[in-house]
Parts: sequence; C-alpha cells; structure tokens
Amino acid sequence: MIAIIDYGVGNLRSVHNAVKFISPHTKSFITSDPEQILKADRIIFPGQGAMPDCVRELEKRGLSDALKEAAKIKPFLGICLGLQMLFEKSEEGNQKGFGLLPGKIKRFKLSDKERIKIPHMGWNNVMQSKPHPLWNKIETGSQFYFVHSYYAEVSDKDLVVGYSEHGEDFACAIAKDNIFATQFHPEKSAQLGLQLLKNFILWDI
Repeated sequence: MIAIIDYGVGNLRSVHNAVKFISPHTKSFITSDPEQILKADRIIFPGQGAMPDCVRELEKRGLSDALKEAAKIKPFLGICLGLQMLFEKSEEGNQKGFGLLPGKIKRFKLSDKERIKIPHMGWNNVMQSKPHPLWNKIETGSQFYFVHSYYAEVSDKDLVVGYSEHGEDFACAIAKDNIFATQFHPEKSAQLGLQLLKNFILWDI
C-alpha cells in the first residue's frame, strides 16, 4: 500500500495517476488520515507552494507526527516541498521543518554575474553524484522538471545523490536509509520520472 499525503495543497492527482499508470495492481491512495499513513507500506509526500502554509495544514490535520514516524521506518519519497520539509529550517517565513535531515532551505539569489530567473522553472539536467536504487535505468545528466524558488543547503554532503545547476550547483536529490527525496517533480518528468517512481515502488530497503 502506498499512501500519497494530502494536506490541502500539492500535485496529488498527477502523482496518483502516475503511480496507477506504472503499477496498476499496486494499491495506492490519497489520504490525510494519520492512521492510514502509519499502516501504509510506502509513503509519497508531494508538495508545492509555501512551506509555512504546508506546516500549518499538516498541523491542522494532525499529520506531522505520523509523517515524521513514517519517514523513520518506511520507504519514503519526498517531492519538491516534500524534500524541503525534511530539513531543519527554511528561510521561507523562518519556518522550522521536520528536522530529520541536517541543513536549511535557502532562496535562490540574483547575482551580478548571472541574472537567473526565480522561480527556477522548467527542464534541467540532473547529475547523479552517487549510485542509488532509484537511479536504476536513469542516466546521469537526464532532464527532469523543476518548479521552485528555494533549495536545500545540505550540511552532510554524503546525503546528496544528485545535483542540478541554476546560477550555481544545488542539491536536487537526497537519500538517507529509507528516505529518498527530489527537488524536481518526477510526476511531471515524462518517461524518466515514471521510471523513478517505478524504482521507488520496487525499492527494497
């Protein structure tokens, strides 16, 4: 069973449809029920929007504790804001995250050298810095779809398994034990995004 977390915002339907397409016999469901989260075998935590709004909605639905517990023991895929929430703190609203990974979330900054667009939106190359089961059948340098203004400044570089570039290199995929999280959106990334989701479903931790 795969639980896709519903906290009122996020690209839930696209994620759910992608999972059903690649694995129609796998039971997957969208939920905002903490008990269902704890009973599920795998967790997908998608997200978009502002981190303070995400925290508020998670607390309102009583999901924060269940998600933190699930992220410690179950195969856990965080997407975009679902990656950022795993870290200690964000510059966006000076908001605390789950604190499961060391580091903070920072906003892209304009520089005199290069006028980058914020948000970072569209297709970009993802360079794999470490092997991982979720990279199976995905070549380094493959393109994935991004929509974000903030990125993770990861304190423990050993956690970074992929990076991309927008003005400067930034971590766009992190992994620790049962957790894998991406700043890009696999559900919006065509065939390779579907492959990553398939790899997650098959991932044996």
